Amino acid sequence: MSNRLDQIAGHLNYPKGMLAGQVAIITGSGQGIGAETARLFAKEGAKVVVADVDAKKASDTAAAINASGGSAIAVAGDVLDDKYITELIKKTAEFGNGKIHIIVNNAGYTWDGVIHKTTDKQWDTIVALHCTAPFKIVRAAAPYFRVKDGEPRNIINISSTSGIHGNAGQINYALAKAGVTGMTKTIAKEWGPQFGVRANTVAFGYILTRLTAAKEAGAFVTTPDGEKVALGIPSAQKASGPNEVQQHLDIPLRRPGSATEAASAVLAVASPLFSYVNGQTISVTGGRNM
Repeated sequence: MSNRLDQIAGHLNYPKGMLAGQVAIITGSGQGIGAETARLFAKEGAKVVVADVDAKKASDTAAAINASGGSAIAVAGDVLDDKYITELIKKTAEFGNGKIHIIVNNAGYTWDGVIHKTTDKQWDTIVALHCTAPFKIVRAAAPYFRVKDGEPRNIINISSTSGIHGNAGQINYALAKAGVTGMTKTIAKEWGPQFGVRANTVAFGYILTRLTAAKEAGAFVTTPDGEKVALGIPSAQKASGPNEVQQHLDIPLRRPGSATEAASAVLAVASPLFSYVNGQTISVTGGRNM
């Protein structure tokens, strides 16, 4: 114990990486922030389970990690499917020789609508995706976190500034992302005292992903019943706002963040550098909304 505290106190030296020997599940890691998080975790020595609804993208991400000298497997499936969650936990535990150390609940998308036009389906799908699925994953993984082996355990739930401040046109997403904060704090209070599990939320602001790209680019996701949901922001909506120079004036850094910057924040929270940070919401916004 004293050796570990000495490292944390300032004698930081991780020749095999800050996450060496740890096994991490990262949902929605076939692309974007999730894929970057998987890459950075693997670079820091973690064995990574790439979980994504898109089997090819999950496989490609895992293959790229392995080709770079890391260790990863792809376990593709829909987090809204209870059978998949059971399979995900089982395969991760097998990959980790009976251990799981980190869960990053990152999978998700937006399905926007103004309040009076939001359908029950839009509401139920987004709440299930961003709240219920992460809860079920954490519940299923409980036997691997409620242990006393002296090894670090981390749960990181991904949120958004929409969940902190609300956002017009996103009542379903704002509610779901606000709920993530309460879930995170409850995990920290229940599993911290006896088992040393840390749980934190990372809330992103304007990050360059398919969710913030032009809707005309054609990115979409398909719901379990086959409905296509278009992603992104309409170009007309962007054009009607401030010009390129002015549109980031509410961000002190005057620019959006990159997927790598977003993923780096998740890595920081998972790392020993944040060993005494628990139950918090870390805003990654370039200073926006401070």
